[in-house]
Amino acid sequence: MKRGKRYLELLKKVDKAKAYSIDEAINTVKNLKSVKFDESVEVTYALNVDPKQADQNIRGVITLPHGTGKSVRVLVFATADKAQEAKEANADYVGGEDLIQKIEKEGFLDFDVALATPDMMRPLGRIAKILGPRKLMPSPKSGTVTMDIYNAVKEFKAGKIEFRVDKTGVLHSVIGKSSFTADQLKENLLAFNSAVVKSRPASVRGQFIKKVYLSLTMSPAVKVNVNELLKA
Repeated sequence: MKRGKRYLELLKKVDKAKAYSIDEAINTVKNLKSVKFDESVEVTYALNVDPKQADQNIRGVITLPHGTGKSVRVLVFATADKAQEAKEANADYVGGEDLIQKIEKEGFLDFDVALATPDMMRPLGRIAKILGPRKLMPSPKSGTVTMDIYNAVKEFKAGKIEFRVDKTGVLHSVIGKSSFTADQLKENLLAFNSAVVKSRPASVRGQFIKKVYLSLTMSPAVKVNVNELLKA
């Protein structure tokens, strides 16, 4: 993959052979900012798992102490009083069959999180193949299928995020913005790391977390010392 001049200049600031301490990694990433917009700070975990095994297809949720810095668009599949709860919690989109048809027929996907009441899961089966690959399908495991719609909307709006390993065993998430302080990013990273560590399947043998990287939206990745993360 061919890289531009800006990226290559940033690459000179990163020691690719070094596993940076948590504080060093965060400060290095913040110093890689080179564009005008407020870039996301992203974390990537390479895990020793086989996602084809049901118990190793890691998925969970975590509320970051300082949120992600991103305005989260929440869609809720619900009817009657639960739909009213969603509206009162300031969900961006609320509906039942009408929203299902909008996604099915118009390809509407202008949202970041989808929540649903349990009774909506059967009709949602029609669009599972649309939502699933985009990690937007509601699931009890991720707390996105619930009767407590009001609080669920509030939590996701406030910074609750879902994480899920991909088919190669890599887990990727946003943990803040480049405008966050180093302390805010560290607290978010440690909270996220704790959730990942707790998700370790009992069937995994050997080292669970192989590598961890931090990066900005437009920057090279900085390798983080895994041993320090495990002790934090």
